[in-house]
Parts: sequence; structure tokens; C-alpha cells
Amino acid sequence: MTRAVPEHEGVDRAFFESVIVPAGRPAVLRNLVSDWPMVQLGRTSTAALSAHIRAAATDAPTPIWSGAPEIEGRFSYGDDLKSFNHTQENAPLATLLDRLAAHHDDPRPPGFYAGGVPFRPCLPGLLAETPMPLLDTSTQRRTSLWIGNRVRTACHWDLPQNLACVVAGRRRFTLFPTDQIANLYIGPVDFTLSGQPTSLVDFDKPDLDRYPRFAEALKHAEIAELAPGDVLYMPSLWFHHVESLDPFGAMVNFWWRDAPDYMTAPIFTLLHGLMTLRDLNHRERQAWRVIFDHYLFRPDDQDPMAHIPTDARGLFSAMTPEIERRLKATLIGPLSR
Repeated sequence: MTRAVPEHEGVDRAFFESVIVPAGRPAVLRNLVSDWPMVQLGRTSTAALSAHIRAAATDAPTPIWSGAPEIEGRFSYGDDLKSFNHTQENAPLATLLDRLAAHHDDPRPPGFYAGGVPFRPCLPGLLAETPMPLLDTSTQRRTSLWIGNRVRTACHWDLPQNLACVVAGRRRFTLFPTDQIANLYIGPVDFTLSGQPTSLVDFDKPDLDRYPRFAEALKHAEIAELAPGDVLYMPSLWFHHVESLDPFGAMVNFWWRDAPDYMTAPIFTLLHGLMTLRDLNHRERQAWRVIFDHYLFRPDDQDPMAHIPTDARGLFSAMTPEIERRLKATLIGPLSR
């Protein structure tokens, strides 16, 4: 039986920073954003919220996904894994709102969806009315809108931490810890639906003959059922599958990273490893694992350079603009051959 994500009421920033974030696990924060105007309008009517979003939207284009009724709202790959089962176009948000309104009452509508619509270029007027009290005002974050009809977002991970705030319609999240990656049958890493690799399993109708280990993944799944005003906190790299359960759904999310500005995405290290590690023999790969554990994946209180004077640590010194420049130069040389 799947477990429910732990729930909290009346969460403030102090509790969020001292208890929820350090736990490193998802958490449902009930009614955290119930006072947002978008939530209040959504409870009044779909038309009222749509009109509010339309009035705030600029003409900046955003990716809009459309799928035939036959895909039943599941945006995924074509059978060859080299194409998609839907179309993607760049258009103003008003285009999506028109399609959602036109098909709102269809018994079997096409699927329409826009995800990660950035507020600053597309909805700047909504920033002031969607505050996030759990984040310090100095925290760099990306605020985005997710909007569509009854659609499903394939299971994937995100690098940043995430606060997903439901403003209209119900949403169901199915979450898995990172260690379930082998049981989720992740698709192509460098040909993705929208940037992140996704599971190939249809969660509504899982084919356990084709994906037998998914049964094991389900033993570790956690479910979060969210209503308008509710928020889900997701730590970095937790897998999540998202279902919109009503004919119209909207969500606002906040992404942020607790990392120095100089850091790029670790996925680039993974890709670099295709050239440096993957095709070594097993013994050598395991030896390099020991070396990586020593220098990179060590406990925070163990410094592998502690026995070397600070001014003699070279590229392993604390990061500075000069060290960053030298690191890039060191990497670019072999990669440019």
C-alpha cells in the first residue's frame, strides 16, 4: 500500500527551515496559500480565474503542448522514443486559455498544457499577489505557472527544491526517493519532453511485463492529494509524477537552489563521465568510485585536503573567480580535442 506524504498545518518559515527542509522528505502544507487572489478566484469559477490570468498575461510566447483525446492526457514519447505523442508550439498564454475554454465541457477533450511558464516575462503582474512566506526575500527563485486540463506529467526529477502551490483543480503527486531510479525505467537522457529525463511507465496502466521492476518502485511511493490552497514541498531530485484531476487545473511553483552561484548542473558531470568513466572495465570503475567518494561524496566534516597547506591546494582550494577560471580552462582543453 502506498503511503501518504506527511501533512502539516500552520507552517511558518522558522518551522519550514528548521524541521521540514532538513528532513529531506516531501511534505504537504495544507492551506498555506489559501489567501492568494488566484485561489479565491479559482474557487469562484474557472472563468473568473482564467480572466484574471488573461488580464495579467503578456504576449510573450511560452511552450504549449496539445495532444489528441486518444492519449488521455498522458504526454509522452512516440513508440520509437525519437518523437513525441503530442505537439509542442510557442504561443502566448492567451492561446492556451482559449483552447481550454473551448473544450472545457467536452466529455473527451484533447489534452492542453503549459508548464513552467515564467512569471517575469509572461505574468509579471501576478508576482506581487503570489508571495511565498517560507522563503527569505533574498532567496533567488523562479516563479512559474502550470496550467491545463485533465493531463498527466511523466515522472521525473528536478534539480532545484520546489514548493508547488495548487490554485485551481485537484492534483495528485506520486513521489519516489532518488534511489528508485532503476525501478522507474527512465527514458532518453538527452532527448526529453521538456528538459528532464522521464519515466517510460504509464502510471495509469503500468505494463509490468515490460517494466517489471516498477512493482518494486510502487512499494516506495508516497502520494500527495492537493486541493486549491495546498502546497507540496519537494526536495531536490525526488521523482514525481503529477496528475491534474479536474477539467481545469492551475498551479504556481517556486524553484530555488541552496548552492553557490558558480555551480552548474551536475548532469553535465554525468555526461562528461560518458567520455571518462563509463567504458572502463569494472575494476577500474570501482576504483574511481573510491576516489570520487574520497574527494567529492565525503561527509561534510571530512576534508580530503586537510593535510595540505591552504596555499598549496591548487584547484582543490576554496572556490574563487580565479580557481573557477582555471578549472574551466583545464576542462575545456581535453574537451576541445
